[in-house]
Amino acid sequence: MSEDVSDGWNASASAWIVEQGEDGDYGRRFVLDAPMRARVEGRGFRNALDVGCGEGRFCRIMQRAGIRTTGIDPTEALLGRARELDPDGDYRLGRAETMEVEAEFDLVVSYLSLIDMPDLAMAIARMAAALRPGGTLLIANLTSFNTAGQPDGWKHDGEGVARFAIDHYMDERPIWVSWRGIRLQNWHRPLSTYMTLLLDHGLQLRLFTEPEPTSGDPDRIASHRRVPYFHIMEWQKPD
Repeated sequence: MSEDVSDGWNASASAWIVEQGEDGDYGRRFVLDAPMRARVEGRGFRNALDVGCGEGRFCRIMQRAGIRTTGIDPTEALLGRARELDPDGDYRLGRAETMEVEAEFDLVVSYLSLIDMPDLAMAIARMAAALRPGGTLLIANLTSFNTAGQPDGWKHDGEGVARFAIDHYMDERPIWVSWRGIRLQNWHRPLSTYMTLLLDHGLQLRLFTEPEPTSGDPDRIASHRRVPYFHIMEWQKPD
């Protein structure tokens, strides 16, 4: 059975599965997948932990790159879909903040899952603990200036021009976002909160990038260039 959470995931699981399909939503398909694949393919990774794996899509992508994967997620319905699509996969019920894993992974991935975690400090501590010395923590996350404008996001000003308003940037807080039958609790945190926690665990920053859409709807490309949604970070645990 699912863990007792009140962040919307249990109620939204069915709509989420439909939204993601086989290829992922717009952000994954046209913005994040290509650079995320580039960070895992051909680099000799053998054993990866996907924290917040959902329906297992990125686990399957990593498997196609020859990487053995373990997925962990707190929503049983999403894990059920992952097991349906990948019957031989290793998918476990649990939360990042409380997972008990050994330092056995040379790659730990958080693909748009840090924003879902109420206890970010503990989640990052457990992810760092899961890494072997020399291992890599690969993160895709929403940009903090974008979450600082949620849930209202884009609005039109008095002249009808679309504007994205950022406010209370330094105030960490939960935010509820809704679209196409999905209603979830995310967390806004300033970028310094993420960076400080990761640095406090001795992790070393190896990559920071803000990927742009490669294709898709031109209007979405234009809005994404004005206010990007995502960044990718890669951190290494010292030997």
